[in-house]
Amino acid sequence: MALTRTEALTRRHLRVRRKVAGSPERPRLCIHKSLKHIYAQVIDDSAGRTICFVTTNNKANKSEARNFSNRAWAEKLGALIAERARAQGVEQVVFDRGGYRYHGVVKAFAEAARKSGLKF
Repeated sequence: MALTRTEALTRRHLRVRRKVAGSPERPRLCIHKSLKHIYAQVIDDSAGRTICFVTTNNKANKSEARNFSNRAWAEKLGALIAERARAQGVEQVVFDRGGYRYHGVVKAFAEAARKSGLKF
């Protein structure tokens, strides 16, 4: 029985989340992408709180482009989340790709975050 795309994504996401958990020393950097936008947050799972987040879906970006879910915006967001996380005192994270395959937008985001100083 073949899975739909959504079912396959959910299955991959649950498989990743079984292995990946954030702690106060090493929080979880999770990414979500829709057809138009990218969202990322750094989460301490033991306390159940979000340390910092970034998104392309805000008023400042509305006039810049129509589609924000591409590699260029992923690189900008990766650098921005690294900057905000380091301002909160976070140096190391665990990367949660959210069930998405590690290529394209997800890979560009992760490489930009690494280049900006986050270790994972």
